Amino acid sequence: MSLTGLFLIIFLIGHLIGNTQLFFAQEDNGLAFNVYAKFMTSNPAVKILSYTTYLSIIAHVIYSIILSRKNKVARPIGYDMSTKDSQSSMASRNMGILGTIILIFLVLHLKRFWYEMHWGAIGTDANGNKDLYSVVDAAYSQLWYVAIYVVAMIFLAFHLSHGFSSAFQTLGLNHKKHTPVINAIGQAFAIIVPFIFAMMPVWMYFEKG
Repeated sequence: MSLTGLFLIIFLIGHLIGNTQLFFAQEDNGLAFNVYAKFMTSNPAVKILSYTTYLSIIAHVIYSIILSRKNKVARPIGYDMSTKDSQSSMASRNMGILGTIILIFLVLHLKRFWYEMHWGAIGTDANGNKDLYSVVDAAYSQLWYVAIYVVAMIFLAFHLSHGFSSAFQTLGLNHKKHTPVINAIGQAFAIIVPFIFAMMPVWMYFEKG
């Protein structure tokens, strides 16, 4: 769980950096973004990283199910008293629910863009590249999809707020000097990254409006 989680965090950083082009894509009608999309789907090294990402997602989900079942078997009867006042955060107590919601969104997201890029009947841009930008632009012109995207990023933020520091703790990388720094970085990451992701569809929606 920790290793796959940390790998997916690295993936989020790379995905975020590439997709920030959407903030400026209207200037060239998405031509640069389409070049980036072509590179991400055709470069052999990137393909290997992509397959590793898919396997990491699957492994992360499978391990979460296994751990949840083990925890259930170890404690088949829940606590008599509420744990709301305990030191555990809301995110740590609901990682399974948060992860499930994120997984559902991910499937929708992949169907909307990844599937269309590979097998969808999308057109080409002025340079002859698949016009993924038009697909993204059409999706983010729909308020309901923008709303779903923003809500999903809120759930992702809560998931990351516990998962980031928890991954280092599980790997035994605890130290009285380093742990507070890791926790601070984790909280900042959990806020900044989902926020920037959420701003992309919002920006594109209101930019057209």
